[in-house]
Amino acid sequence: MSRYREWDLQCKVYVGNLGSSASKHEIESAFGKYGPLRNVWVARNPPGFAFVEFEDRRDAEDAVRGLDGTRCCGTRIRVEMSSGRSRRDDRRRGRNRSRSPRRSRTRSRSLSPRDRRSRSDSRDRR
Repeated sequence: MSRYREWDLQCKVYVGNLGSSASKHEIESAFGKYGPLRNVWVARNPPGFAFVEFEDRRDAEDAVRGLDGTRCCGTRIRVEMSSGRSRRDDRRRGRNRSRSPRRSRTRSRSLSPRDRRSRSDSRDRR
């Protein structure tokens, strides 16, 4: 069996928000309804996610549409096509999970009124 990171990305599905007691059998049962599976890998340390590889890309896409937001393994799961990047890769590139940059409250309060002026204020003076 190949490692989940080497699976075909067009057929690879990420399953998130799994409970810590998620079983491979339960995931195979839910996802197998959409088509033949090549591989199923369930994370154990840390738990909470899995990867499923289908034999056909179309079956993977159908599973994403059909199972995202449904209950499996005792929780409402998140199902999406795998991007091929890990959270570790995102952190190495300097990205955090949030799309907006974090701002410190203390820093924004320390700005003088002149520094807090909006761009529209400076355009009006021209």
